[in-house]
Amino acid sequence: MQDWPGLIEAYREWLPVSAKTPVITLHEGATPLIPVPTIAERIGKGVRVFVKYDGLNPTGSFKDRGMTMAISKAKEAGCEAVICASTGNTSAAAAAYARRAGMRAFVLIPDGYVAQGKLAQALVYGAEVLAIRGNFDRALDIVREAADQFPVTLVNSVNPYRLQGQKTAAFEVVDALGEAPDWLCIPMGNAGNITAYWMGFQEYHQAGKSRTLPRMMGFQANGSAPLVYDTTVSDPNTIATAIRIGNPVNRAKAMAVREASNGAFLDVTDEEIINAYKLLGGGEGIFCEPASAASVAGLLKRKDEVPAGATVVCVLTGNGLKDPDCAINNNDAAFHTDLNPDLDTVAKVMGFS
Repeated sequence: MQDWPGLIEAYREWLPVSAKTPVITLHEGATPLIPVPTIAERIGKGVRVFVKYDGLNPTGSFKDRGMTMAISKAKEAGCEAVICASTGNTSAAAAAYARRAGMRAFVLIPDGYVAQGKLAQALVYGAEVLAIRGNFDRALDIVREAADQFPVTLVNSVNPYRLQGQKTAAFEVVDALGEAPDWLCIPMGNAGNITAYWMGFQEYHQAGKSRTLPRMMGFQANGSAPLVYDTTVSDPNTIATAIRIGNPVNRAKAMAVREASNGAFLDVTDEEIINAYKLLGGGEGIFCEPASAASVAGLLKRKDEVPAGATVVCVLTGNGLKDPDCAINNNDAAFHTDLNPDLDTVAKVMGFS
């Protein structure tokens, strides 16, 4: 099997890189587009549903797509340190790619509001983690100020190279399907990913690689839905920590995507997110983090609007191992404890005696 070189080399002609750009890669990209018949059956009407599982990137989330570009361009510019604010996934990706490039990584997180799996990654990758008494939006304000005043490069999605890398997911979807989907369902936090997907779909369409463009359907948790209600949420709250953001930095770009694609932004409850999370795991064998499941929760909530025979892609942004506490606390599995260590006991529990 031919080795996958990472997304910069795979899509070099579509990216703002040159022969002078040092490619900092962990061979991200080439994540699977997986059919999910259990979910398709709930919609009916001959609808096909796939999930783009970006939780299989090297650090377990879609952020790797943007970070390979952001860090490569920072290295090209001679930068020695990067900084970001994060609900978890960005910090993990920034730390991994920065260390790969021999750079320092500073990450600001909201104290007590980052899933343990994500925090563990940032620490193991050698990031310098600063936990603040405040939310993500305040952390982002601080890192933007820091990048203006100190010799550090900002690698949040306000960095345009992040979106350039992330647009490659749309390329992969079209390459796999042979055409753009009718609907693209995606969770929204800072709204960089929906912006990047639309950028990718547009570029492929303009180059004749797809005949159509998808309707972009963005979903937020109802306790953290500034784009749905066109407002700022001062105290965002949801079990889906990756999208617990009250003032998205890519707001204007996301709104433009909604208008251009005849899309829609809708909210889902935490209960609906967890139900979709469990359906993906128990019904399809796909373990994603809670924020990812918002895309499926939204699709199921709006299933009556899906055209007959449509092809739908739901974006799963992160791996379930990112948030093990959520998995332990939200499942329908049988977990028998304190059993005697003998076959008779085990067989009885299994229903064989």
